[in-house]
Amino acid sequence: MLSSLIGDISIETVRNKLDAIQRFLSASLRISNAHTVDFYTEDVWNEFVAVPPESVLAVITGCNQQTAPVPVEEESSLCFCGFGDDSLKLVDVASFLQAAKAHSLPHLQVCTSLEDLLQGLQGGGRESTDKALGTDDFMNDKKSHEVKVMSELVASLAKYCNIQQVIDLGSGKGYLCSFLSMEYSLKVYGIDSSSTNTHGANERNRKLKRYSKAYQRTREPMIQETVSEIQEDHSSMNEAGLTPSEKVQELLVLMDKAALDGPASSLDSPEHTVKVGGENITGAQSETEDLEADGSPFFGILSSEVVELPTPRKNPAELSSEEKERRKQENLKRKSKTRCDSSLYSPLTSYVTAKTELQEIISDMEDSVMVGLHTCGDLASSTLRIFTAKPELKAVCSVGCCYHLLSEEFDCPRQESPNGIWGFPMSQYMKQQKWNCGRNARMSACLALERVAVGQGLPTQSLFYRAVLHVILKEHYGAIKSEKRVGNVYSKAASFVDYIRKALKKLGLDESKLPDSLIQDYYDKYKPRMNEMEAFNMLKVVLAPCIEGLILLDRLCYLKEQENTSWSTLVKLFDPLKSPRCYAVVGVKRLLNSIH
Repeated sequence: MLSSLIGDISIETVRNKLDAIQRFLSASLRISNAHTVDFYTEDVWNEFVAVPPESVLAVITGCNQQTAPVPVEEESSLCFCGFGDDSLKLVDVASFLQAAKAHSLPHLQVCTSLEDLLQGLQGGGRESTDKALGTDDFMNDKKSHEVKVMSELVASLAKYCNIQQVIDLGSGKGYLCSFLSMEYSLKVYGIDSSSTNTHGANERNRKLKRYSKAYQRTREPMIQETVSEIQEDHSSMNEAGLTPSEKVQELLVLMDKAALDGPASSLDSPEHTVKVGGENITGAQSETEDLEADGSPFFGILSSEVVELPTPRKNPAELSSEEKERRKQENLKRKSKTRCDSSLYSPLTSYVTAKTELQEIISDMEDSVMVGLHTCGDLASSTLRIFTAKPELKAVCSVGCCYHLLSEEFDCPRQESPNGIWGFPMSQYMKQQKWNCGRNARMSACLALERVAVGQGLPTQSLFYRAVLHVILKEHYGAIKSEKRVGNVYSKAASFVDYIRKALKKLGLDESKLPDSLIQDYYDKYKPRMNEMEAFNMLKVVLAPCIEGLILLDRLCYLKEQENTSWSTLVKLFDPLKSPRCYAVVGVKRLLNSIH
């Protein structure tokens, strides 16, 4: 059992941590839910903060990131987590920062380290990850990092559960699927609601077969040359009465294996398109950058894992009846796989919800690991619900993103029920408390604290322009809310005046009624208060990990509430500077007759 190898966080501990985050957010969530557009029209700074913006920025930028968080119980009785008891305004920035740090995932002590998890899954010792297939040639640095790290974990889960099939929901362009199938010889189904993504993935499969054959042609002469060199070295040592070194013995073993290498399996597959349940609304990886080009070097190298090594021949007369039957069944299974499953990776198109029947999409459904890499909004929640509902799914590894697109049950009447199933909260514990975050807070949860901390700041000027535009709309056009969106006008504007004119045109308003001088007056009036917005947005950034932690702990609590889930955890998979949405929810079902 994994719990005996790694340890397990109890459901009581998870609930206690949820309670602690909720107490902190009960005072601070108002900041995250304040909308930047309303910053000046609603005088947001003076509504929520009782200290000057210069003080906030000085404390935040001067805060030592290595300082240990102070427990909430040690705070002054005059305020709670930096907020005044009477005004509910922020009065102590240092206490607020310490409380926020204490209620973020790295300091709640609920996560399993990736190193410990891999060792537990692999039986106490990490396997070599020095694979032949590189990813830097066909992925950017961020995606390459994500795919390499997550693939090792998924492959370890599959091996632990003794299964060969992986189902990737929201598979996008298929980067993770391709790597899992080639590097670890896993049979992967990638399901995405975008037919464009599925078509791109199929094109990669077509190229893969072509480059696979080219790789085999260039690989065989190199293998034979290496074999000849090793044989010559081995003969020379025998003539001299020497014993081969341990390294040479290892090479001889590799030589024997290399001599048995057969042709690569066919990796081409026909296009599969299945449409289930309504329109195609993409649940793909929203953070995927499409950098692939035709003729990518990605297809120039294939892992030796793709090549199936035949078992050594043995005289049939020497085989027992049990061995004959075992080999017969293996041959039947291999032939069936060759006939019906011409690809290790099959891209499929389908819109997936928590109620989706996977058997309607995958005809040869078998025991599988379900995964999702940066699944958008409710798709991350649906991934966990499908995992718990389908007995064929033995393990899950889910990394979500786009928290602002989650449907939220108790954020009414803002939303309508999506088929009666909500993305947040998931756990019965949180449902009983009717907890809600709010869309603006969930959007704030997507901010990247680690990136801001190293100088990759927020687009303060564009947010400032938008907030001042809202003042103009209110005072000259009587508009408080607009059904239309301004969009990315800022990147096309040469100045503030130009920005306002372009924005008004896009909103369909008469921009001729405002002279340039009047527009410039608005800029001059609010420019001295721009530091208020900068400081307020930094407060939102500080709160982001706490809100994300609440959402992820709710998902973990949901898994721990399920009787058929034997072990579950949160694990920090990625470097947050490369991939800010870096936490995975991992779960394993109870395995019957397991050797573990």
